[in-house]
Amino acid sequence: MISGGGAEAAAEVAADLAASRLVPGAPGRAPGATPFGARLRAAMDDHGPLCVGIDPHDALLAAWGLPSTVAGLERFAATCVEAFAGRVACVKPQSAFFERFGSAGVAVLERTLADLREAGTLSLLDAKRGDIGSTMAAYAQAYLGEDSPLRADAVTLSPFLGYESLRPALDQAAATGRGVFVLALTSNPEGASVQHAMLDRRSVAGRVVDGVTADNAGARPLGSVGMVVGATVGTAVQELALDLAAANAPLLAPGVGAQGGTAESLRAVFGEALGNVLASSSREVLGAGPDVAALAAAARDTADRLAGDLRG
Repeated sequence: MISGGGAEAAAEVAADLAASRLVPGAPGRAPGATPFGARLRAAMDDHGPLCVGIDPHDALLAAWGLPSTVAGLERFAATCVEAFAGRVACVKPQSAFFERFGSAGVAVLERTLADLREAGTLSLLDAKRGDIGSTMAAYAQAYLGEDSPLRADAVTLSPFLGYESLRPALDQAAATGRGVFVLALTSNPEGASVQHAMLDRRSVAGRVVDGVTADNAGARPLGSVGMVVGATVGTAVQELALDLAAANAPLLAPGVGAQGGTAESLRAVFGEALGNVLASSSREVLGAGPDVAALAAAARDTADRLAGDLRG
């Protein structure tokens, strides 16, 4: 992995940006035969444990000198793909920032996901969908179906209508070699009122972990049903008796870097599951934009640092 920072790292990245294009058989290119968990593990081994967000909110568009329009959105997303494709384990577009522009914004999201596929980089669509029955099945077809223009390698889901309400998406992901990341223990202050709630001496978060553990049973080297666990949840994992390591799940960890997550907090939260953590960072990396080489260098520097933090 590339190490170093500043102008030297940016120059190094600029010199080999072209080498990251269109790698046949790369992790994000052909889901189906190889499960998402195995493809993600390979990508993390190759590029480090970093998932970079594409979060084109108004303040960031302005900071990049872009208008809050569909044209600004498209330029922002295209710049991110150019900077991150082939350089990070996973890229996470936030669906809401595209949807707010209506059908034109969704069209930009479709092109962004297609560009990541062509570049051989895993995509995680941050949509946090959750419903029941035929509606959940429709969400599964939209984000995980082989023929959908909105298909991603994985999607975030909300299990708070009950973990089994997600079964259509869990089954669709398994059938197409894709993955899901289920909200389990988030770091927003409001989350504890639901996730820490108890039924028959087991927390809501614990029941999510139990479901994920069952769905990942026997998967090697990593399950395809991941969880979202905040990097700044403190001692909640221990207090709720959550066995994250036994779940064999990729663990998407928001809150690293600018939001307060440190190497020490990562070790305290994830313990023996530290090697399965995919740290999510947006502000820290996107703040280096809009220069492509600077963005790519920031991503690689962050991935290198995280790799050291997560060695345990």
